[in-house]
Amino acid sequence: MPIVHRHGLSTRVWHWLNAVLLAVMLMSGLMILNAHPRLYWGEAGANFDPAWLEIGHDGGNGFLRIGDFRIETTGYLGAWRDADGRLQRRAFPAWATIPSNYNLALSRRWHLTFAWLFAASTVLYVAWSAASGHFRRDLLPRPDELGGRHLWREIKRHASLDFPKGAAARSYNTLQKLSYVVVLALLLPLMILTGMAMSPALDASWGWLPEMFGGRQSARSIHFIAAMTLVSFVAVHLVMVALSGPINEIRSMITGRYRLPVEKTP
Repeated sequence: MPIVHRHGLSTRVWHWLNAVLLAVMLMSGLMILNAHPRLYWGEAGANFDPAWLEIGHDGGNGFLRIGDFRIETTGYLGAWRDADGRLQRRAFPAWATIPSNYNLALSRRWHLTFAWLFAASTVLYVAWSAASGHFRRDLLPRPDELGGRHLWREIKRHASLDFPKGAAARSYNTLQKLSYVVVLALLLPLMILTGMAMSPALDASWGWLPEMFGGRQSARSIHFIAAMTLVSFVAVHLVMVALSGPINEIRSMITGRYRLPVEKTP
């Protein structure tokens, strides 16, 4: 099986840096949401305003409510037991947050510090990818890849876990390209801009920023939705890595060297 160079240095560094940055931002963000685990649309949101999403508890029972749909989440969200067996009534459990004990001020410091690092690394990576041709050459789907028949064929191949082999495995397939473009061109900018729209300091000088999203509470909701979509993307990504050969995939993201899977002979 031939070994090829698959990932450039900038891609590998950005990949692992983002793995750390996003993990810290997610866990500190969940602690921030613990302070008020409700989401709204518009400018204002408080305890008595109608929330479209709520994580709460009724006594010792936790629940998640989205609109009129409600599910019991005792033991996971809203109400759970800590390492000492004591019942805790917070939206997210200690193992999922930074810090693990309730501390809104400290979680904001973690979140904002790593958010600026994340924003800077994203801007640098996108600029480098555009200047080096990586974005156009490796990530943008070709016109012939966007045809309905081609996309449907790739969806069926993925659903049947029929991953590319031989020379076809050297580059990203169309579904990978589309998902990476959505992340780079939509989700990450949304995360950065909505995060800035929630900042009181920036609101004072850039009042148009929260208005662009329909208000600070709408920006907060969109920030959460984008974050959960990004978490879903990472989860699917990890599943695909595990199914397609984790050792080969992880090695290629560390060293850049990828062993091409052998094509099946008919």
